[in-house]
Amino acid sequence: MKRMGMIFRAKANKALDRAEDPRETLDYSYQKQLELLQKVRRGVADVATSRKRLELQLNQLQGQSSKLEDQGRKALALGREDLAREALSRRAALQQQVTDLETQHQTLQGEEEKLTLAAQRLQAKVDAFRTKKETIKATYTAAQAQTRIGEAFSGISEEMGDVGLAVQRAEDKTAQLQARAGAIDELLASGALDDQSGMAKDDIAAELDRISGGTDVELELQRMKAELAGGTSAQQQALEGGSQDGTQAPQGQHKFDKQ
Repeated sequence: MKRMGMIFRAKANKALDRAEDPRETLDYSYQKQLELLQKVRRGVADVATSRKRLELQLNQLQGQSSKLEDQGRKALALGREDLAREALSRRAALQQQVTDLETQHQTLQGEEEKLTLAAQRLQAKVDAFRTKKETIKATYTAAQAQTRIGEAFSGISEEMGDVGLAVQRAEDKTAQLQARAGAIDELLASGALDDQSGMAKDDIAAELDRISGGTDVELELQRMKAELAGGTSAQQQALEGGSQDGTQAPQGQHKFDKQ
């Protein structure tokens, strides 16, 4: 179980690392600091409100104390010592309340000053963090863009990797088709494959057809020459045979023919 828990935590941590964006984390931290600063300011406002309320109560009690003192003096002037004593007794009780309120007022004033100083320091830290946050975000964005550009140029990014694989597959298929076409042409030329269309002939067949055609023409020419030569020889032999026998055509006939 411990091992499974450790593996689960390791997997979860790795998944969180992949999903985490430092810019979003910085923005979230800045938002939390602003909320804390707002709470401190609200605390300062609450303490200042309480101090102001005490000041109002002090002013009211001090007014009542002054009024009782005046009443005691008037009663004593009129010979009413009992009334003067009662007024002074009430004034003494009010003075005790005034003293307690003044102590609370000083305490609240000290707390207000501390909270105000803390708010000022926290405001300075928040401002410094905001500046640093924006600087880090800009640097991170620039580094990310530079990394993507470098990956794109080198072809190791996922997008460019897919494009590179597609191009490589297209080139491989093209080379395969070219090789297949060249092989088929060579086989057709060598006669290993028959051209079913009957149009294409290899070099040897074309040369043989050319030689055969030329031979037929030559043979026909020789035959015609032989025929012409044979006819001429027969006529010459007939003429030569008539002269040797002493036969001669009748003169009357020749004359008649001439006439």
